[in-house]
Amino acid sequence: MKKIGQIMTAAAISMALAGSGTAYADEGMWLPSLISQRIEDMQSKGFRLDAEDIYSINQASLKDAVVLFGRGCTGEVISPEGLLLTNHHCGYGQIQKHSSVEHDYLRDGFWAMTRDEELPNEGLTVSFLERMEDVTDRILDGYVTDMTESQRDSVVKANSDALVKEVTTEGKGLRATVEALYYGNQYFLFLYREYSDVRLVGAPPSSIGKFGGDTDNWMWPRHTGDFSIFRIYADKDNNPAPYSPDNVPYTPKKFFRISLNGVHEGDFTFIYGFPGSTREYIMSEGVRYISDVSDPAKIALRTQRLDIQKKYMDRSQAVRIQYSSKNAGVANAWKKWQGEAGGIRRLGTVAAKQEYEKRFSEWAEGTGYETVLPRLDSLYGALEPYMFTQEYYTESARSIELCNFAMSIWKQFKEYGRFLGSGKASDAAVTDSAENAFFSGISKTAKSFYKDYYAPIDKESFIAVMSSFAEDLPEDFQPAYFKDGIAKYGSIAVWADSLFCNSIFTDSTRVLTLTPADSAAVSDDPAFIFGNSFAEWFAKDIAPVCKRINSEITLLYRTYMKGQMEFEPEKAFYPDANLTLRVAYGKVQGYSPADGVYYEPSSTLEGIMEKDNPEIFDYDIPQRLRDIHSEKDYGRWAVTDAQGNTTVPVCFIATNHTSGGNSGSPVINADGDLMGINFDRVWEGTMSDIVFDPDYCRNICLDIRYVLFIIDKVAGAGHLLDEMVFAGINTEK
Repeated sequence: MKKIGQIMTAAAISMALAGSGTAYADEGMWLPSLISQRIEDMQSKGFRLDAEDIYSINQASLKDAVVLFGRGCTGEVISPEGLLLTNHHCGYGQIQKHSSVEHDYLRDGFWAMTRDEELPNEGLTVSFLERMEDVTDRILDGYVTDMTESQRDSVVKANSDALVKEVTTEGKGLRATVEALYYGNQYFLFLYREYSDVRLVGAPPSSIGKFGGDTDNWMWPRHTGDFSIFRIYADKDNNPAPYSPDNVPYTPKKFFRISLNGVHEGDFTFIYGFPGSTREYIMSEGVRYISDVSDPAKIALRTQRLDIQKKYMDRSQAVRIQYSSKNAGVANAWKKWQGEAGGIRRLGTVAAKQEYEKRFSEWAEGTGYETVLPRLDSLYGALEPYMFTQEYYTESARSIELCNFAMSIWKQFKEYGRFLGSGKASDAAVTDSAENAFFSGISKTAKSFYKDYYAPIDKESFIAVMSSFAEDLPEDFQPAYFKDGIAKYGSIAVWADSLFCNSIFTDSTRVLTLTPADSAAVSDDPAFIFGNSFAEWFAKDIAPVCKRINSEITLLYRTYMKGQMEFEPEKAFYPDANLTLRVAYGKVQGYSPADGVYYEPSSTLEGIMEKDNPEIFDYDIPQRLRDIHSEKDYGRWAVTDAQGNTTVPVCFIATNHTSGGNSGSPVINADGDLMGINFDRVWEGTMSDIVFDPDYCRNICLDIRYVLFIIDKVAGAGHLLDEMVFAGINTEK
C-alpha cells in the first residue's frame, strides 16, 4: 500500500503551484509563506521590498499589520496605538447596533474625540496570523490509498484536531485551523492570535461611507468613502483579553505608514487580505449552472425583497435604520450575481472551459484521469435539481424573519428541556441557574430581534417569495406541508394573513413574558410550524442528497486538480480562496467596458458634487462637505486634476485579483506603504471568482488621502492623524 505522499508529495505540489511562472496578467491569490516564489515577478513590476518584508516568522513583517476583521472582512493597523482601518460596510453592523433615532450614527457619523468615548462591540474580534505552515504530510500521516473516503476524512480530522490542540497551547488568545487547499491535495495550518476588545473610534455618515448606495454598488466610477475606524485593546501585557475598562490600546508588531505620494496610472499595487471564496478550477457544467440557472433565480427572489424593503424604508426613518444593514446584506450579493452571470456569458467561459476539457481529455488517455470529467458531468446533472431547490429554499422560506425568530426561541425551550431530562433538576441551585439562563436567553434574543424588525416588510416578503416558490419549483421538490397549506388556504396571501395574525411572535410583550410552561404555545405557533416544517423537509429530503453528491464532486475535483497540475506543468497554480491570508498584486489601470468607452482609473470630489442631490437618499451628502467644496477648503489634501480643478482624490481602480473577504484590505504601494483600502470590484469583472479576465477585472479602492481628508476636514478628528506615521511628500501639517 502506497502512502499518498509517495503519489504526490507536498514538495511536488508546491513546485506545481509555483510552476515556471506563467499566470495571466495580475491573476492570482498567492500564499504569503510561499511569496518568495513570486517575488521576482513582483519586483519586475515595481515592488521595492523583498519576500521577508511581506511575510516572516523571524521578524515583524507586513502580515503583522493585517487582520481578519470579524469573520468575513480584512482590516489593517495604522498606528502604534492599535488604530485599525476597515470598510464602512464591514463595520456597518457595529455602527447600526450603536444607532438609534436619538443617536443616528448611520445618518450623522460617529467620532470618538477621546479614548473614553470609543464604543465597545460585543462579539467582534480581529485575528492576526501568527504563522502558516504546510502540514500535508502530518495531516495525511496514517492514510493509505486503499482507504475509503470516510476513513481518509477520519485520519485528516484526527490529525488536524491533534495539531490544533498542540499549537494553541503556545500562548494566550490563540486559535488555529487546518485548511485543505487544491481540494485536499495540500493542507496548511493557520495559527491566529485573536483579540476581542475592539472599539468603534470613527465612522463617516452613511452619505459618505455608503455614498451611491445600491445604485453605485459594484460600479465604476465610484465615489464612496467606504471606511470606518476601530481600535484594538489588550491587557497590560499586550495579550488578548475580554472587554475591560482597564485594557489599554494594543501595541502592534507592525503598522502601516500612510503614503502621501498619490496614485498614478501604472503604479504597482499590492493587496494583503482574506479573500473568501473562489472556484477558478471548476468544470464547464458547474459554471453553466451558476450563470444560467442559479444566479438568475436568486437575483429574481432578492429583487422582490429589496423592492419591498425600499418601499417601507423610504417612508420612515425608523424603518430605514432598522433595515439599513439587512438591506445592504441582501443587495450586495444580488448585484454581484448580476455582474457575475453577465461576465461569464460575455467571455464565453462555458465554451472556453469545454474546449479546455476536450484538450485535457485527449491528454488524459492512458493516464488514469480518463474518467474524471465524464463522472463529474454526470454528477452535476444529478445534483442540479437538488441544488436549485436548496438555493431556492434559502432565498425564500429560510428568509422569513418571523419564522427564523420563532425557531431561535424554541431553541431556548429545547435547552431547558434537556436540562430537565438530565436529572439535575432536583438541585434547587442548579434549577435556579437554568431558569435564569432560560429567561436571559429569551430576553436577549427577543430584544435583539424586535429592535430591527418591521412586520409589514416581513409579511409582504413572505407573500412574494413563497408565491415564487410555489410557481418555480416542481411539485416533487416541494414539501408536503407546503402543498397542504396551499390547499388549505387557497393562496399565499391568505396564508400570510393567518400566520402573521395568529403568531404570538408578532407581539414582543407576549414573547418577553414566556415561561418554561409555555412550550406548547411555541411549538403550536404557526410561525414556528412553518419554519420548522420547511427545515425538517430540507434536512430529510434535500440536504442529504446535496451533501452526498457534493462530496463525490469534491473528491473527484481532488483528482481533477492534480491532473490539471500534471497537464500544465508550466502553469503557476494558486489555491482557491478560503478566507485565509493571501497576496495579490497588480497595478493602477483603467479599463474599457464597451466599445468607445474608457474609464479613467481615479475619481475625485468633483464626481461627488456632480451626483449630489438632496432629493435622493443615496446621493444626499452632508452640508459640511458641500461647504468645504464651495470654499475649496481642502488643506493639504488638495490636488489638481486633469482638467485643472483643485479637488480631492476619492477612489481608484487596479488590476488586483480580489474577492469577498478582501473588503477592507490594505492597498499597498511599491514601498510597502498604505495607499488605499480595497472595498469592491467593478460590475463587469465580478466573474473573477470563477474566471479572471485582465481586460475587465478591476478592484475598487478608496484613496487613503480621501480618508485623511474626511477625518481632518469633515469630522474635525485631527487627533487621529497625530498617531499615524506618514511617508512621501506633503507630510507636514
